[in-house]
Amino acid sequence: MTWNPFKIIPKGFLGVDIGTFSIKIVEVERAGKRRKLENYGEMQAVSAYEKPFRTFEKSTLSLSNKDIVRAISAIIKESKMKSVKAYFSIPDFSTFFTTITLPSMTEAEIPKAVQYEARQYIPLPLEGVTLDWQVIEKEQSSSSIKVLLVAVPNEVIQQYQETAAACGLELVFLEAEVFSLARAVIGEEESRQAVSLIDIGARSTTINIVDKGVLKISHSFDTSGNDLTSMIAKGLDAGYNKAEELKKKYGLNDSEEKTKEAMLPLIDLILSEIKKIFSSFYQIERKEVKKIILAGGSAFMPGLAEYFSKNLSKPIEIANPFNSLYYPPILEDALKQMGPSFSIAVGAALHGLE
Repeated sequence: MTWNPFKIIPKGFLGVDIGTFSIKIVEVERAGKRRKLENYGEMQAVSAYEKPFRTFEKSTLSLSNKDIVRAISAIIKESKMKSVKAYFSIPDFSTFFTTITLPSMTEAEIPKAVQYEARQYIPLPLEGVTLDWQVIEKEQSSSSIKVLLVAVPNEVIQQYQETAAACGLELVFLEAEVFSLARAVIGEEESRQAVSLIDIGARSTTINIVDKGVLKISHSFDTSGNDLTSMIAKGLDAGYNKAEELKKKYGLNDSEEKTKEAMLPLIDLILSEIKKIFSSFYQIERKEVKKIILAGGSAFMPGLAEYFSKNLSKPIEIANPFNSLYYPPILEDALKQMGPSFSIAVGAALHGLE
């Protein structure tokens, strides 16, 4: 073993979350034994380019990456970020998850078995996707192995590679959003039980169940924060921007019944999906979800956590990924408000410090 005193070990890493309507970047560093928040930044698509960063027809990046590259470069420059090693998150709606069961076999035999079984579960030609997998459970009694299988279209991977290169960044790793989210918000207490991470984003809602640190279920559907805004706009005959303002100000509070009534059908639809996923988890694992962590741009909507807690009979927590990082105390209130929407970017950046 040789020691090179001049070898430069990177201290900082970027976590990049390219959403449909915003891009968020977080820079973290290792400061002794502490994990330090160095910089963060965000750019909204509507304020800069008047169109989303992602297309709706295809669950991938916009066909023109120029806006994305300009936005990422602008955030890095404006926030004075120095790190070039970047971890990017991939939207859950651009990935495919499934759990497969294999008969008992040696570690060396698993990769070939996964490749063979994947053809039956992945709704895409295998030559067009990149597979990743991990053993999540070995059942000694039934002599079987449960494997979590993840497939990402190669087209999506190539777009991220091109984007990173155009921004002058070194793409170290790509991972599905759920893994970044889990890394950022699951603490020591949550790692010992079954928790649900519910991410209500602008484009979609994702319900995840993580049991003792292992992802067991990830389910995405199209109902989103933007749909809630559209329901208010339609119900109150208001413009979209005014509806967004009402959603953030009043949410599900009884003080503004019309706003609440406009959103309730979609909120109840989200609740119905959550109950179905929880029921499925119980039938498979014979376990109850003990806690729910809300993330995404709508997590802080007034009255939402209380409404979910009442209807699901579970304790609800709002995601705060900055809890595990060192930062100047003056930022505490701002970071707490930003936490739900920055969770994925934080989790991706923390991957570099593992």
